[in-house]
Amino acid sequence: MLLAGLAAVPITFTTGCAVTQHRETAGRYVDDKSVSTRVKTSLYRDPIVKGTQVNVNTFQGVVQLSGFVDNQAQKDRAGEIAQQTRGVTSVRNDIVVPTGR
Repeated sequence: MLLAGLAAVPITFTTGCAVTQHRETAGRYVDDKSVSTRVKTSLYRDPIVKGTQVNVNTFQGVVQLSGFVDNQAQKDRAGEIAQQTRGVTSVRNDIVVPTGR
């Protein structure tokens, strides 16, 4: 029973990774992480966008922005920053601007 449980551990920890599912190479994964880091750093430095409120995920050069910001200008600016970042092929801006405030 213990051996069966230990044998299942590697399968459990590798099933969610895009690299192990052959959707993305290890090199591309590293590139995507670098792109996400550059976008996130630029968001933190920008005086308009609250970088702590925006999540950044990158897959094969496509950046997805998510989270909540205070207004449309912040959402638009976050999209501009992401689009201008080296290595970004396209941007999905899924940031939510609350209504009814």
